[in-house]
Order: sequence, then C-alpha cells, then structure tokens
Amino acid sequence: MRLRSLLYVPADRDRFVAKAHERGADAVILDLEDAVAEDAKDAARDALSEAVPCLRQRGARVLVRVNSGPRQGPDARAATRAGVEGIVLPKADGPAAVDELLAEIPGEDRMPVLAIVEDAAGMMDARAIAAHRAVVAVSLGAEDFATATGGQPTPEVLRLPKLLVHYAAKAEGKLSLGMLRSTVDFTDTEAIADAAAQAARFGFDGATCIHPKIVPVLNAAFAPSDAEIERARRIVAAAEDAAKSGRGAFMVDDEFVDLPVLNRAKLVLEKAGEAS
Repeated sequence: MRLRSLLYVPADRDRFVAKAHERGADAVILDLEDAVAEDAKDAARDALSEAVPCLRQRGARVLVRVNSGPRQGPDARAATRAGVEGIVLPKADGPAAVDELLAEIPGEDRMPVLAIVEDAAGMMDARAIAAHRAVVAVSLGAEDFATATGGQPTPEVLRLPKLLVHYAAKAEGKLSLGMLRSTVDFTDTEAIADAAAQAARFGFDGATCIHPKIVPVLNAAFAPSDAEIERARRIVAAAEDAAKSGRGAFMVDDEFVDLPVLNRAKLVLEKAGEAS
C-alpha cells in the first residue's frame, strides 16, 4: 500500500468533499473528529453514506477518522456501512484501543486501522499497537502529544517521540506516517517540504496534511527521485550480472555494493512501482 499523502477533509463540508478526489492524494481521510465542530458531528457522520461511495466511484481511496469516546462506535459503524477502506483511530493508547474499535463493527475485525498515538502511554506501547493484526500504519499526533505531556510542539520536543513511534511501526513491518515536526502551519510550504524530505530520509512512508496544496509536496518528498530510480536500476542490473559469475559484492559508479545496498535499491524500485 502506497500512502505518501493523506488529505484530511472535514466530512461536513460538502464543497471540500466534492473536490477531494481531484487533489492527487494517495488517500482521502474524511474527518469526523478535530475538523468538525461539536454541533455538526452528527451531520458529518450522516454525510458519510453519500460521500464515501461518491469519492470511491471517482477513484479515491477513502478512510474515515472517527471520534474517541461515545461517538466512536456510531462513527465506525457509519463508516463501515458507507464502504470505507480503513478507519483512522485517534488517541490509540494501546492495542486494547484497537480491539475496542473493532468490537464496535462486528464482522469487520480485519478492517484496516491507521492508529494515531497522542499521549505518553501510547508512545510507550507503540510497538504493541503496531503489532495488532488490523493496524496497517501508525503515526504520532504532534499537537495532542505535546499537550498531553505538558510540552511544546517544537521540533526538538517532537523528534524523540516521533522516532520512537516510527521505529515501532518499522519493527512490526507497518507503515510509518508523519514528519519530525508539527505541520499545523500549512502556509510554510518550504518548511514542510524540508521536513518531509527529512522524514523520507529517516524511512517514513508518508504524512497527512490538512490543505490540498501540501499534497504534491508530500508526493514528491516520499517518492524516489528520477536519479535514485536510475541508480537503483543500475544496481539491480549489476547484481544480476554479478550473480551469474558467483560474486556477492560488486562496484557501481565506483561505489561498493553489497546485499544491504542491493536491498535498498530494490526498495526504491518498489516505491517507484517497478518490479525489481
């Protein structure tokens, strides 16, 4: 599953929902939580029955972020009935939170879940969350995490918890979403581009955004460049030649290539949609 960019769209904003499939995001997250006012949450949930199938018919991959607490069950059931392809679970403080979500949608125990860690308990239990059979991706919610821990959402504060959750996801072979900073200020596209490129170097797979203009920034950052793809092709081709002569290591562009480098090249081609 490729999730370079996931665009949050308030489920109660018909005008935004209608154009969400045109934004180029790998997934659209119809939001029932933070982006929706308390007095509009019921209407937002009701809107899923039309919004989800409409967007899917237009080629979008559609997820829904549910609320926590008493609204979670009704939200999850409405999303499932509408044909959503995954549920974004906020405030995931342990694997039990995922079980509680799935218990609300009988018969859907394999529903893909994107878990958002938002407090210290969730951070400390991030690997167990990532190990859950239904979880396909994990991220850390910067603003909520900082608030829950009494900190400030600055890069220096967020770096450690972001990386802990990131490597927990990687340890379980799941997607890791996010950047090593808060992205509340979507107007600073240059800073977001730099942060996304940094996250990609650390191995993050993609990130969420709240404004359409950030989608192409994320798509570019979390995809290999043309130069990286071309080099990966040369490495894989050279590996095939080396294997014929019984060599396990070889040179490409005057650089030593062994198995870890070869595997990294294959991963680049996989991200580019090419069979290696």
